[in-house]
Amino acid sequence: MKVAGPYFEDFHHGLEFDAPAVTLTEGHAALHQALFGDRLRLPLDHATSARITHSSAPFCHPLLAINIAIGQSTWASQRVKANLFYRGLVLRRPVFLGDTLYTRTRVVGLRQNKPQAGRAATGIVALDMTTTNQHGETVLHFWRCPMVPCRDPEARTGHADDLEAIGRAVALEDVRAAVPTGWDTAPTSAWLGTRGTSITPGQRIVIEARDTITSAPELVRLSLNMAMAHTDSKLSYLGERLVFGGHTIFLGFAQITRGLPNLLTVLAWESCDHVAPVVEGDRLRTEFTVTDIESVGASGASLLRIDAECYSARGHPEEETRVLDWKFWALGV
Repeated sequence: MKVAGPYFEDFHHGLEFDAPAVTLTEGHAALHQALFGDRLRLPLDHATSARITHSSAPFCHPLLAINIAIGQSTWASQRVKANLFYRGLVLRRPVFLGDTLYTRTRVVGLRQNKPQAGRAATGIVALDMTTTNQHGETVLHFWRCPMVPCRDPEARTGHADDLEAIGRAVALEDVRAAVPTGWDTAPTSAWLGTRGTSITPGQRIVIEARDTITSAPELVRLSLNMAMAHTDSKLSYLGERLVFGGHTIFLGFAQITRGLPNLLTVLAWESCDHVAPVVEGDRLRTEFTVTDIESVGASGASLLRIDAECYSARGHPEEETRVLDWKFWALGV
């Protein structure tokens, strides 16, 4: 018996699958920190996390939780050529170390790409993901669309769903509903550095320091990601391992925390588009703009809408390419 990932012809509307549940541990957190050097305060400072969140369990970095959920959905994308977008991603409740995450994935759309001379047939699979914790509470919901090859390079499947109709956009009311209740921001009054109230909407912030992408397969394995192109260069159309898109996102966010040191958490991804591939050894830098600032009652916290772009440099002579267009909402003080 041969165990391998599905081709486009193997999918049908309503197909569902799950993955092993994952209990988040200090080991997950330590490796995540080693990979990205992230400066988000609460996952690093357990004492302050307890004072703010009123939870004795350490706060889990929101992008670590999201990474695990994405990895749990990758049975469908083992043969992935590219992941076109994430849509409507909302972290509905905070996640703490010790929580166990379960993700169930359902096929909600199929569209074969237009045939092109000299290219084997491919299709796009729209996936709906719901992640719950050990209490049965929904912590995360989102859609994504991987592109996978057809088994028959000349296939004509007839699948032609309108993928623009898949999912829903993140609205401000979704973001407000995701703001954790009962958090006490008083301990943040002593924090130095840029605060939400001091930001001028529309100001462009450029992070000068770049980070070289390393240990990409380790993140893939940590998250149970089954996409073969991330671990086997012969199965990547680039001829070298394709870096998991989340690696680019998380490294970009770690750079953003240098410019916004007083963020508390990430609440939602309005959109996330991988506009060019990334390979290990690329040097990544990030630019971003805080486009909108919304107050959160009398707590002193603010909702920040951040429009971020990541650029990857490689080669001799070096060339830089825009690789990520990411719009998300974060909670900061």
